[in-house]
Parts: sequence; C-alpha cells; structure tokens
Amino acid sequence: MSTHAAVNAVVVGGSGFLGRHICAALVADGARVLSVARHPAPGTACAQIDLVEEEPAILADVLVDHGATVLVNAAGAVWEYDESALEQSNVLLVRRLRDAVAKVPHRVRVVQLGSVFEYAMPAPGRHLTEDAPPTPSTAYGRSKLKGSEVVLEATRAGLLDGVVLRATSCAGPGLPRSSLLGRVAAQLRDAAGRGEPAVIRLAPLTAERDFVDCRDLAAAVAAAATAPVVGRTVNIGSGTAVSVRRLVDLLVSVSGVPATVVEEGSSTGRSAGVDWLAVHPGLAGRLLGWRPRHSLASTVRAMWSEAITNAEEGPD
Repeated sequence: MSTHAAVNAVVVGGSGFLGRHICAALVADGARVLSVARHPAPGTACAQIDLVEEEPAILADVLVDHGATVLVNAAGAVWEYDESALEQSNVLLVRRLRDAVAKVPHRVRVVQLGSVFEYAMPAPGRHLTEDAPPTPSTAYGRSKLKGSEVVLEATRAGLLDGVVLRATSCAGPGLPRSSLLGRVAAQLRDAAGRGEPAVIRLAPLTAERDFVDCRDLAAAVAAAATAPVVGRTVNIGSGTAVSVRRLVDLLVSVSGVPATVVEEGSSTGRSAGVDWLAVHPGLAGRLLGWRPRHSLASTVRAMWSEAITNAEEGPD
C-alpha cells in the first residue's frame, strides 16, 4: 500500500523544472496532487494563480477545496535575477504562502525548498552539515534564507508544520537553458539540428560541486510530505563533489555531438568564488529514509534525452 494514499498535496510552482518532477513523484506515491502556478502543469491538475499578485485568501480557498494536507513550495527565483526579483519570489511569496496556510482551518504541512547557499560556504574538502552557520554571502542565498526563516518561524508559532530541504545544485531532465548544464545541452541540441560541430563558450570550469538529480530531490520532497520531521532543516545532496568540467565533458560525450568547449572570462552567478562544495546527506537518510539513487551517467543521459525530444517548458 502506498504511504501517501491519504496525502492531498498542493505544489506551488508545479509547472516549473523542479515542480514537475515533484508532482510526478507525489503522484507515483499515490498522492492527489494540484499544481498552483502561473502556467499549466502538463499531466497535473492546475490552479493558475499568480501568488505574488493575489491575496493569500485566494490560495487559502484552494487549499480548503483540495483538502490539502501538504503544501510544497517549489517556486522561486534562481538564475539571472536582480535583488528585487529575488526578494519578491523568494521572500514575499513565502510570506503569502504562510498567511494562506494560517487561514486554513486544519493543520497543513509545508515543505520549503531551500538552498545550500543559505549557509556560509565551507572550506574545500569539508562537507556542509545542518550545523553550518546560516550566513550566506550572496543575494540569492540571503533571499532563500529569509524564505526558510519565514517557514521555520511560522512552525515555532504553531501556524503550520514546516520542514526546509536545503538542496545542492540540481541536474536532470528539463534543466532550464538559464543554468550552465541546461545551456550546454541546448547548444549541443542546436548544433546537432544544424548538422555542425558545437563551440561552447563557458566561464572557467574549475569548481567542484555536489549535484543531485532532480528526480532524487523530488523523492526527498515526497518523503518529507509525510515524515515526522517538523521545524528542521535537512540537506539534500549526493555527498560527493564532482568537477563541473567532468560533468560538461560527460554531457558532450553522451550527446555524440562533436564539440569544442572554450573556457574564458571569469565565473559569475550564485556560486562564483566557491571552489568546492558538497553536503553531508546523513540527516536526510536518518530523518527521511532518503538517499540519492541516480548516478551522474544516468542524470546526464536523461538530461540529453529530454533535450532532444521535448521543447523546454515555460517558467512556473
């Protein structure tokens, strides 16, 4: 029998990259799932609402009508956003979710997707644990930390049952073009369509990162939907730092597209200046019964298969 047979889940941002995988994981576990997003979520019932613009009462009515037992926040700004947009999508939106849940007459569990960039970055070779100081060095990390604190403070106040999953870098099928690996996959696909070799220009690929497959992250969310874990932060990652250059080379190899990778300029973005990063996933194993199942090769193969068979979905 499915452990999620009695779960009625609402996934905010269910039409986005991670949201689609989370919806699929919850459905596979027997949950009744509703996506709440600005755009339709293929294959999932959807309420199209712009939660930044609408009042919390609108979402509260949706939660009541759906009989929601869990709300997953898979929305938010990640790549290529300014500080104003980060504040709106990663902080204001979470406050509106809190206010909506507080209006529901029954208790709702909230699973907030956080980020390891909410922490101070560790020294090379030292795995991040949940005890690391929450002192982010980037605007992205600061906005995500504020959102996580909204959920944790509301949990302490008795308004909801919240848990924050702080994820490492995600990869897998459907990764947006705005991400490094998504951009590489798109350029390889475009070159293949033209029948020409690809020339891929990237910032220096010297960093080592902990990549978690988006399907594994979705499985962690599905586990957190019913696990007896409240008011905690839990790190979600593979536990292994991998050279970004190795991952790019693997994607090129899997594609079969002749390609030259040119490294030039300087690194930018949310992880610029972080040479090594990996989490310790032990707490996720103990509290959620979770561990990553997809190998890097499996992740990259699925990413390339999706890139050549489906157009990139729109934002959430």
